[in-house]
Amino acid sequence: MKFGGILGAAALLSACSLSIIPEGAARGAPAEDGEWVAGPPPVAQPTRDPVRQAPVKQTAGTFEAIASDRVTPISGDDTRATGAGIARGPDIASLNLQSDRASAALRSFRTSCSSLVRRTDNSGLTQGEDWRQSCDAAKNWQDNDARRFFESYFEAVQVGDGKAFATGYFEPQIQGSRVRSNGSQVPIYKRPSNLLDVDLGQFSEELKDKRIRGKVNGTKLIPFEERAQIDDGALQGKGLEIAWASDYIEFFFLQIQGSGRVAMPDGSVMRIGYDGQNGRDYTGIGRVMRERGLLADGKTNMQGIVEWLRANPEEGRKIMRENKSYIFFRELTGPGPLGAMGHPVVGRTSVATDRKFVPLGAPVFLDMEHNIADGLWVAQDTGGAIKGSNRFDTFWGAGEEAAQIAGGMSSRGQALIFLPKGSVAKLLQSQQGN
Repeated sequence: MKFGGILGAAALLSACSLSIIPEGAARGAPAEDGEWVAGPPPVAQPTRDPVRQAPVKQTAGTFEAIASDRVTPISGDDTRATGAGIARGPDIASLNLQSDRASAALRSFRTSCSSLVRRTDNSGLTQGEDWRQSCDAAKNWQDNDARRFFESYFEAVQVGDGKAFATGYFEPQIQGSRVRSNGSQVPIYKRPSNLLDVDLGQFSEELKDKRIRGKVNGTKLIPFEERAQIDDGALQGKGLEIAWASDYIEFFFLQIQGSGRVAMPDGSVMRIGYDGQNGRDYTGIGRVMRERGLLADGKTNMQGIVEWLRANPEEGRKIMRENKSYIFFRELTGPGPLGAMGHPVVGRTSVATDRKFVPLGAPVFLDMEHNIADGLWVAQDTGGAIKGSNRFDTFWGAGEEAAQIAGGMSSRGQALIFLPKGSVAKLLQSQQGN
């Protein structure tokens, strides 16, 4: 869903010029590796201190894989875990599973189970039924004994070389109103009824796990309007507005996050969540601005980007329009924000990943250069630019502290995926059978 963490990898379908969207790219696309990836809404914020936000170790630890239990690539498809190869990792009991993090992970794992046992695992590592035993046990397992739960029902595996890169995202809050007013002029649209998602895998095995989004014009599927067209009024008069934002730049960055809160004049707060994307390619404006030399040294972070956009409103609007991707929202009245599994994501516990390399719902153990990201997470979300093996986007919740941590999170290290016990043996057997 991403609210993007900010902070998709999309190819063009040449037949009709529509973006091919990886299955599950369910939120505003995060930023590219090395670009600013997250930050608070562009309102007055204190200067960030990434070291204070996320203490940095000299190096992250290295997990030693057991060579005899290495599953070499099962197929030539390197776009998923079975093509990257896996190896059995260290015994889970030897890992530093902090009790509080393990307890929180158990709660999120329990929440995910209703979907986990029914899902098709795009990574090829497991089948839904493989998770049944651990999910049944999780129902009544005591949270304060979570470490023993993970040690009892899972084994750690390393995907590829296990070298991980993690960024961060959070739930921003902007100012707005439920009705249009002099102070709130930027429409927040719900998903248009004529926006279609097409699963290309139903038409060709070569396009498995790919989708396109567009709209029907007569007998043809054509691209949906891009950001500039929507900004210029393409959706006006259709009754799609669910609220109005007070500031275009604030709303632009909330769209990258993919979810957030709208503070109303009466003091109430409206929570909005991802409800679709227009199918157009995502462009990270931070990278565009750096490549054009628009950002001075020391100004390539969130603060610098927003400062430049506000100082150059006309050119800034043009640059924001170069990100043709546009996110639609719905009001959330229950727990949230919601991740790609349709379950609430939890700050400091939920992580976004590429479902082709990590089964959605699986526990993930990170050992990163930034200490604050170390520990157990649960894969409950995806993101348009969170692609490839061992690529993660950590969710930090809402509020100023979450914004600061997410904004400073850009860290390398090592990752392990927790799979049901017996998974490596089953994959080895499958490989020998081939």
